[in-house]
Amino acid sequence: MRHPDSEFAALIKEEVGVADGAPGNTGNRAADLYCYPRDPNDERGVIMEIRAGTGGDEAALFAADLFRMYSRYADSQRWRVEVMNASPTETGGFKEVIAAIEGKDVYSKLKFESGTHRVQRVPATEAQGRIHTSAVTVAILPEAEEVEVDIDPADLRIDVFRSSGPGGQSVNTTDSAVRVTYEPKDRKGLRIVVTCQDEKSQHKTSAKALKSFACAAYGSR
Repeated sequence: MRHPDSEFAALIKEEVGVADGAPGNTGNRAADLYCYPRDPNDERGVIMEIRAGTGGDEAALFAADLFRMYSRYADSQRWRVEVMNASPTETGGFKEVIAAIEGKDVYSKLKFESGTHRVQRVPATEAQGRIHTSAVTVAILPEAEEVEVDIDPADLRIDVFRSSGPGGQSVNTTDSAVRVTYEPKDRKGLRIVVTCQDEKSQHKTSAKALKSFACAAYGSR
């Protein structure tokens, strides 16, 4: 009589053999990755945008969970995370949060996080124990170098306004928020809008907004 463990081992070997012979299997795809040239953006930092989608307050809470997850992962990699703009909700979530992440090989490790993330769970805001489905979008843009983006200042419009939402001293009492709008005359239909409102100084906020805009412009080429 054969031992159950030996039968299980034989079954695993059989399954592995079938998988190895199947076209497009994971092992072959992983090996193929080494045949492609390295992405020139892999060593750069990124601008990360997390935006709540379908799901209301629960989607905003999920967006906050994702941001905490990425922030802790960044800490484990010894990367620096700097929040550029955030729209918090009263329940402790985020309608959207945009952050700059700098360090070694940031883009290479985060670029595949772009896309829609979905969660099904019983949220803290649910009183009757029903499962909710919520979605959040994540965008990862490689940080652009100054020489890579050639922008005509005439195509830029920079507006200042008062910050909204929770804020520290002077953040909500001065016109320190900045909105940068880019509408190039030679590319009809293209419009990029970037806002930043987390600094007390209008000059610092403008610098952050323009940095975020450069990444967006670079990504739209």
